[in-house]
Amino acid sequence: MGKVTGSGEGWLSDGLDVPGADFGFWAPGVDYIAGWREARESADRLNRALLGVGFELSAVRAVASTNEDGQGVVRLAGWPGAVERLAQLLEVRTTGDGGVA
Repeated sequence: MGKVTGSGEGWLSDGLDVPGADFGFWAPGVDYIAGWREARESADRLNRALLGVGFELSAVRAVASTNEDGQGVVRLAGWPGAVERLAQLLEVRTTGDGGVA
């Protein structure tokens, strides 16, 4: 399966969420795009997993972003009900000692 976080046509703004970017606060010399690309690969993988267990990406999805230092960040965005359902799914997978079953 290919990329699922966006169409790719608006690659620069597709999930790129750099604080202060609208105000020109990008730090010179910081490679925000490299961090965002790394985050996008992880977000794509998580979105494929979400689709695989029956979630609609319109309800909950991973979004690629960066922090102010250009490091990739993956944020989870979704409707509260979908996030609750995801939390329940993850809780079922944990054992009593906090590990994964």
